Amino acid sequence: MGCRDVHAATVLSFLCGIASVAGLFAGTMLPNWRKLRLVTFNKNEKNLTVYTGLWVKCARYDRSSDCLMYDTKWFSSVDQLDLRVLQLALPLSILVAAAALLLCLMGMCRTAFGAARPDAKLARCLVNSAGCHLVAALLFFSAGLLSLAPSVWVIFYNGHLNRKFEPVFSFDYAVYVTVASSGGLFATALLLFLWYCACKALPSPFWQPLYSHAPGAPAYAQPYAARSRLSAIEIDIPVVTHSA
Repeated sequence: MGCRDVHAATVLSFLCGIASVAGLFAGTMLPNWRKLRLVTFNKNEKNLTVYTGLWVKCARYDRSSDCLMYDTKWFSSVDQLDLRVLQLALPLSILVAAAALLLCLMGMCRTAFGAARPDAKLARCLVNSAGCHLVAALLFFSAGLLSLAPSVWVIFYNGHLNRKFEPVFSFDYAVYVTVASSGGLFATALLLFLWYCACKALPSPFWQPLYSHAPGAPAYAQPYAARSRLSAIEIDIPVVTHSA
């Protein structure tokens, strides 16, 4: 694995993170979180399905794409606990994942445009490529937990509603979109963790997120330091000439 270059694992994780954030955003905006199907036995009337989202509610007849009722103020009057939690969890998860994407991009830029030989004076610098990728992996994992837990809760909460009222509630495809996006965030975090575990053995401070050595010059700088001390000694030695 080419740790000192931008590796395919980091690029793939960045692209996977972008796709996962896009999926979370789509799942947040979709009105297809819960379906309430109202079936009528009157042949002169059509069955009605109410689609409930986090921000809007839409009611339409079967085999119709037009909303009979479209409530754009649903976000302020949500009376279902799982959807109310999702209104907070999903935007927060998107923000955390966006911060992880920014850190991942910073790490790749540091790898691509960093010096081939690290500066000894920057040995204690905590902002480096490995540190950015490691923290980004932790943020991706946290964002996945924030989005996955309440999304799975919707499935179980539907069963609670069906037992409490009537078996007319079911979850819709926005749940699948969000759960798949959460899985993408976990896959992104796993790729970054694998990249870090494969590269952390390198002695360069570019690949260690925290300064864990004893204070002083790092190992790769010791020959240069010794050479500098030797040059200083040579300069201080006076030149003695013997006259005939």
